[in-house]
This record gives sequence, C-alpha cells and structure tokens, in this order.
Amino acid sequence: MKIFIDTADIEEIKTAISWGIVDGITTNPTLIKKALQKYRDRISSMEDYIKEILRIAGRLRPVSLEVISTDREKMVKEATILYEKFNYIANNVVVKIPINPNLGEGNDFDGIMAVRELKSAGIPVNVTLVMTPEQALLAAKAGAEYVSPFVGRVDDFLRTKVGMEFKKEDYFPSDGMEYDDEVINDNGIVSGVHMLSIIKEIFENYRFSTKIIAASVRNARQVREILEVGCDIATIPFYVLKDMIKHVKTEEGMINFVRDVENEYKEIFWKGE
Repeated sequence: MKIFIDTADIEEIKTAISWGIVDGITTNPTLIKKALQKYRDRISSMEDYIKEILRIAGRLRPVSLEVISTDREKMVKEATILYEKFNYIANNVVVKIPINPNLGEGNDFDGIMAVRELKSAGIPVNVTLVMTPEQALLAAKAGAEYVSPFVGRVDDFLRTKVGMEFKKEDYFPSDGMEYDDEVINDNGIVSGVHMLSIIKEIFENYRFSTKIIAASVRNARQVREILEVGCDIATIPFYVLKDMIKHVKTEEGMINFVRDVENEYKEIFWKGE
C-alpha cells in the first residue's frame, strides 16, 4: 500500500518525505489556505506556495489539487488551468473533482461528466467526497485515475444517525458494532472501512484500473484496518503518521537498552571511529 500525506503544510511535507515513506500528497483549498497563512512571511502568493509543494514532492509523488466550481464546464476549465499552470513544475499534478457537486442546483452528474472530459484530455483525476460504493463505481466508469472514499466521515455520519457522542479522531471498527449494541448502518454499510472493502471487491470483480485512496483517516488503528482491506493508497494526516511509529513498550525497551549498554560494547564503536 502507498502512503500519501494529507496536508498542505510545506514543513510537514518535507519532514514526512525525509522519513522515506511518503508516496504522494493530497491537498484541498482549506488545507492550502491554512498553510499559506502560516507561511505568509516566506511565500507571498498562492501560486508560489502551490509551486513549492509540487517542487518538494518531486516527479515521483502525485499531488492532488482541487477545483472550486460545481458545474461541469467550470470544473473542466479550472482543472485545465491547474494542470497547465502547475504540472510543468514536476509533472505530478492530479486534479480533484467532487463525485456529486449538487448544491441544490440539480447538477448531480456534472462531476462525472467532468471526469470523462478530463480523462479524454489526458488530465488525471482524483474523485473526492465519495461516501458509497455506488459513487465509487460511477467514478471508475467515468475514467478516474483515483477515487477517494472518506472512511472517517462515513463513521461520523453513522454515529450522528444514532445521536452518539464522538471526537474527530474516533471511528467505527470494521464490524461497526463495538460502540453500541444497536445495529448501525447506512444501506448495509456498517463503517467507513466496510465501505472501503466493498469498493475494493467491486473494482476487482470488474477489473477497474482506478486506484482507491482511503481518505479522512482518523488514527493509526484505522490505518491498520485499511491495510487489512488491501487498499491501494491511504492519505494520512501528519499527526496520524507520527502516531503510527509510537508505542509505550517500544519507548520502555529503548530506555532499558540504552541503560544496559556496557562500556566494553561502546568501545567497539569508539575504536572504529
């Protein structure tokens, strides 16, 4: 499984890439706005900031940049602008298109039509805000390079349906039953990871080449369940990546190892200097 980092913070991106485990980056306008405000003293314009992200990522790491409009024609135009304005930097731009941009305007399928048009133009697309296997299927049929099911937000929705209290980092385990005896589901979906497993099965059944990016990841345990499903990619916040390396017994073991090193053992390394 590949790991993307879900951030637009250039220092977080640099640090995570230096660890040697990051294969790509996902951003959105909210993340970029927040990051740009943090680094205004160093980078003054939005365009320069995006270019810096792309340079840091390099040619081998795709970077998702998102459109802002909700109708097909404008989304295609914005996607083309993003691709032509920025892809030359490192040949790594992927454009994010919402699966259903309908804001009460009756344009449910404009996202799908935009994906099809962009596919024909050779612009890779990451279809975002996917909450059901049915949406993922339509995105794959339209020719999406990537599809991003929001596993954490599906969990939030399921909890809200039954009035459960939750924190942002919480999530349902894959069986959906650990938190409550009541059967919690949405059209047979009992958790975000469960939704992900169904999408993977559908894609395998019909041999879609679209890659699945598990998005809206809450914590390290959820990453493990995503791994068990066999997802292509997980896009993980910086704080979750840091949490994945930690365990209290690992820290305890290191304290003991360092404490117990004999001087004679240390001398082996001193003599080699």
